[in-house]
Amino acid sequence: MPADLNGWNNKNNNNDNKFEPPKFEPPKFLKSGGTGIIIAGILIFFLILFKPWVVINEGEVGILSTTGKFSKEPLKPGMHFYVPLIQKVIVVDTKVHMITYKRSPEVGSMPDRYRTIRIYPAINVLDSRGLPIQVELSVSYRLNPDKAAYVIKTYGLNWEDKIINPIVRDVVRNVIGKYPAEEIPVKRNEIAAKIENSIRAELKKIPNQPVIFESFQLRDIVLPENIKRQIERVQIAKQEAERAKYEVLRAEQEAQKEAAIAQGKANAAKIEAQGKAEAKLIEAQAQAKANELISHSLTTELLKLKQIEVQGKFNEALKQNPNAKIFLMPGGVTPNIWMNVDNEKKAVSINGK
Repeated sequence: MPADLNGWNNKNNNNDNKFEPPKFEPPKFLKSGGTGIIIAGILIFFLILFKPWVVINEGEVGILSTTGKFSKEPLKPGMHFYVPLIQKVIVVDTKVHMITYKRSPEVGSMPDRYRTIRIYPAINVLDSRGLPIQVELSVSYRLNPDKAAYVIKTYGLNWEDKIINPIVRDVVRNVIGKYPAEEIPVKRNEIAAKIENSIRAELKKIPNQPVIFESFQLRDIVLPENIKRQIERVQIAKQEAERAKYEVLRAEQEAQKEAAIAQGKANAAKIEAQGKAEAKLIEAQAQAKANELISHSLTTELLKLKQIEVQGKFNEALKQNPNAKIFLMPGGVTPNIWMNVDNEKKAVSINGK
């Protein structure tokens, strides 16, 4: 038995067997300010356990819930503290989301990081005659940050399936259901514009404007096979008609071209003939003018002078050829003609030169 206990027992025996418990001595680290360290450790433990703060990133807002009641003002990006067990913060994404409707067995959210893309089956629509049509499209939208608390309180966290999806399906059915299937491919742009405008109008009717519409894209319209074949036949017939019309137009153009060439040649020949005629007329007019001028310039004295000159030349010729025969014009008018008797086949005409 330890010595301390023996001594304590002896002491109790000496005091008429009265019981006295031993005094409690606190550890030394508590005597030196260890209480503060314990309290700090407890606080750190509870902070790690309950984590009474939240960090809101860009493209997000926080909704503070106090004992189940949502605060109207959203928490903006940054760090925010709250009281654990009494309060909690719901982080809501406000980035652009997209719903794509397509012919695919995969349904639900895409495995993207932020889960902002959802894929649903293509929308089944009946045309104006009741023929089944499938429509593929995409809609982009985002949550109104200022109305995030109202949206979550009214529609819950699956607000997209309660707001966007029903509106898009109803609008597509109402718009396309007014057209016959044959006209849909031709009026695709018109149909897309009507769908987009109708979606915008329906979203504006919702109280407090919870959703901001971004864009719409009509991807594909799948028609029944018999309608496809009918449209193909109509298109082929139109193409044949257009080709025949083109052939007729080309033939008409060729005929007009040939006629234009012939007319051009005729006009050219006419112009050439007119030019020649005008040239001859001008030449004749010039010759007549010259003759007129010459006739006016011939006088009796000038003619006598010319006769004398020619007669002198004949005289010279007679001196060189005395056997020549001379033929004079009646009245002795010049020019005279003479011929050498030695060579009767050769005649010379003298005109006074």
